Amino acid sequence: MRLEICCQDRVGLAQKVLSILAEYEINIKGIELKEPSIIYVNILDLDFSELQEILPKIRLLEGVEDVKTAHFMPSELERKEFSTLIKTFPDPFISLDMRGNIRLVNNIASSIIGKKLEDLEGQPVSTWVKGFNFSRWIESGEEALPQTQRLKFQNEDYVADILPIHVTEQDSKRKLIGAVLILKSEYRLGEQMSAFKQSTDNSFSGIHATSGAMRKVVREAKRMAHIDSSMLIAGETGTGKELIARSCHNSSARADKAFMALNCAALPDDDAETELFGKGESNNSAAKKGLFELADGGTIFLDEVGEMSPTLQTKLLRVIQDGRFRRVDDEQEINVNVRFISSTNKDLLNMVSTGEFREDLYYRLNVLGLNVPSLRERRTDIIPMAEFFIAKFGQRVGKHHITLTDDCRDFIEHYPWPGNVRQLENVLIRAVSLVEGNEITTEHLQLPAYTREHGYLEQDFEGTLDAAVKGFEADLLRKLYPAYPSTRQLAKKLGLSHTAIANKLREYDINKKTVKI
Repeated sequence: MRLEICCQDRVGLAQKVLSILAEYEINIKGIELKEPSIIYVNILDLDFSELQEILPKIRLLEGVEDVKTAHFMPSELERKEFSTLIKTFPDPFISLDMRGNIRLVNNIASSIIGKKLEDLEGQPVSTWVKGFNFSRWIESGEEALPQTQRLKFQNEDYVADILPIHVTEQDSKRKLIGAVLILKSEYRLGEQMSAFKQSTDNSFSGIHATSGAMRKVVREAKRMAHIDSSMLIAGETGTGKELIARSCHNSSARADKAFMALNCAALPDDDAETELFGKGESNNSAAKKGLFELADGGTIFLDEVGEMSPTLQTKLLRVIQDGRFRRVDDEQEINVNVRFISSTNKDLLNMVSTGEFREDLYYRLNVLGLNVPSLRERRTDIIPMAEFFIAKFGQRVGKHHITLTDDCRDFIEHYPWPGNVRQLENVLIRAVSLVEGNEITTEHLQLPAYTREHGYLEQDFEGTLDAAVKGFEADLLRKLYPAYPSTRQLAKKLGLSHTAIANKLREYDINKKTVKI
């Protein structure tokens, strides 16, 4: 458990905090200061009752402004961000020590080599990379300069950026401690050059449209792109609504300005206003620009706009009407010129009729309307897209000429794909990673069996219907309990009696001790 203590810069405050924790015999795993105004303390997990007793005592200390739990210590967050960056880097990445041995590789490099990181640590990079003398380059020490070389990686041609890692010692002298190797395949270089040279007229080239239904969507989107009015793109999750929105922006007169995407479903009401409108200058913080200011002159993409709260709907309407708003805690009006492109997987018109979505906002957003068909409604697009994803990811991991078996092609073409294009891409990325030969079979897809006559065939199911229902019920209650922590709130949400919910919570052992709130 981590505590985040916002406080004034006061001598001895950290010591007083530690004294309170020591009083309760709480083991301290670490403490960090972020600027003089925030203290982070890493302690063993406490139960809810202990936390209720300790936090008020800390808040009563002179100079303490607030205390709350945090997910990570600053150093932990930094390490996680760095680790994620390295692992997900799109090109092979290899870190070397002073002997030219491997210290670290990312996921793609590990996949191309065909070995896990732990098996590669300490191994000479020359085993897999040919065409550059790392030993001689490293021997030049502080004189080692960045290099760009064409070389062989696993017998395939790559262009490599070889970058020295220097540290500055106490006497201000630079010391070479290793190197970083970043490799780009011919495919990746071509992909980047194409993106660089791509004109706005070709902004829709990334959309696969073989079927008549999808070609119609692209034709309409190209016409709408040049009309500077609000646009609403409707379609199921994963159909590529954001890709179409970006293509419309890149083909518009606003292409040289910002495209800012906002996921309305993941936007908590508490933070929404600050994210959208920014925050005015206060005693403790500088002014912060919101999304509307950052997108001035460009496009704002409101993803899943149907999830927006009624309060935000009202405030958004004013910005769309006259382009004016105020930052949070600021009286000064700001004018912006932005185009709104929204997406939804819901029936907004039905939500208007039930009062869940403002009618005036709906018609403001839906000046230009576009409906994207689901993948099962454009089956002729499925195989071309599947082949594109296989070739694209195969190139990245060094697996060339991978094909689909006839049975697999038939399965893919007739599978319902409830997650649409996104699901198809993810499934095929996993299949390319798993396949050992050059052919992907249905077993590599890791999808529930499906037939046109009987739908999904869940072969791995075990147990009874009653047990399955109870399992689903318990899982649902655990997910809802943190947001509705009283039996009456939960009963109202689920349309059940207070007594029925209380009995179910007791049966599944769901309470404030077993579920983190």
